[in-house]
Amino acid sequence: MPPDAEGAAVSSDAVISCRGVWKLYGPDPERFLERHDGTPAIEAVKEAGYIPAVVDASLEVMPGEILVLMGLSGSGKSTLVRCLSRLIEPTAGSIHFAGIDLLAASHRELIDLRRHRMGMVFQHFALFPHRTVAENITFPLEVQGVDSATRRARGEEILALVGLEGRGGYYPRELSGGQQQRVGIGRSLAVEPDVWFLDEPFSALDPLIRREMQDEFLRLQAVLHKTIVFITHDFSEAIRLADRIAILYEGQIVQLGRAEDLVTQPATDYVRAFARDVQRDRILTARSVMGGPAEAAPDAATVPADAILRDIAASVLSAPEKLRVVDADGTTVGSLSRDDVIDAIWSTDASEVGDAV
Repeated sequence: MPPDAEGAAVSSDAVISCRGVWKLYGPDPERFLERHDGTPAIEAVKEAGYIPAVVDASLEVMPGEILVLMGLSGSGKSTLVRCLSRLIEPTAGSIHFAGIDLLAASHRELIDLRRHRMGMVFQHFALFPHRTVAENITFPLEVQGVDSATRRARGEEILALVGLEGRGGYYPRELSGGQQQRVGIGRSLAVEPDVWFLDEPFSALDPLIRREMQDEFLRLQAVLHKTIVFITHDFSEAIRLADRIAILYEGQIVQLGRAEDLVTQPATDYVRAFARDVQRDRILTARSVMGGPAEAAPDAATVPADAILRDIAASVLSAPEKLRVVDADGTTVGSLSRDDVIDAIWSTDASEVGDAV
């Protein structure tokens, strides 16, 4: 693995890798960081009058992964994504995109990367009202200088992909909000990007349409297998879509992991507050709540380790004894009792979050 600017190893498998990324707003923030050896305490940052939009952020996004960034308004999630695409210049740190040192890339190289390898969808659709749906979708190809015949063919492919077949000649005003968002998604896919950045793309939609768009998003991902960074402030949306979730608070990544890790092992009260009202049976697996393998009889019935509790709760609750939890090859890796399931689904954390959020 090649080292980054600070000498830390960068995963050769990661599509995006960032290390120690800062974004401070204020006078000469680079010099301020230098005076504090690049790692000032957050109290020192605030006392000096700087706004800490992103604080020492490090993460990797793997091929085909959906990484969700979430947090309340002002937590730094949108700023971090804009740093990852270098739409905003970080104050410090390193960012690699598909092995390319993004902070060393020239302006021309950045334009080329954004036009050919990055797709972006934002909360506001920003469609061209005077252009048809097909023309909106193929606009990035027009910017690239792709010929009209190729644009038309690609436009028809994308219209079918996003469920708008037959509507290429419509104008945005003739579409519903959900359909307009599909146009925005289609436009971002026109260049067949390596990475897809989505910044709260469904937050402006009505709840029912939002659910439909989440379904559509998951369907597209099952077909396309894109590497995705998705921003939301909705934990329910995050756990439905994400392979992993990074929770930000005041510019800092306070926890990064799978949804069940955040629910069962919250790192802070802030994380616990997000997970407090989630439907635990839809997230937790047998593996995440099981006891030791020796606690179940060798001939006890089995449940798969990666089974969601919602799918196995009835079987476990009706069993007279502990069940064996087995992995994919049938090896016993744990045990599960009715009390384990009851505690996991219905128990509440005794600590109160109070003003954590």
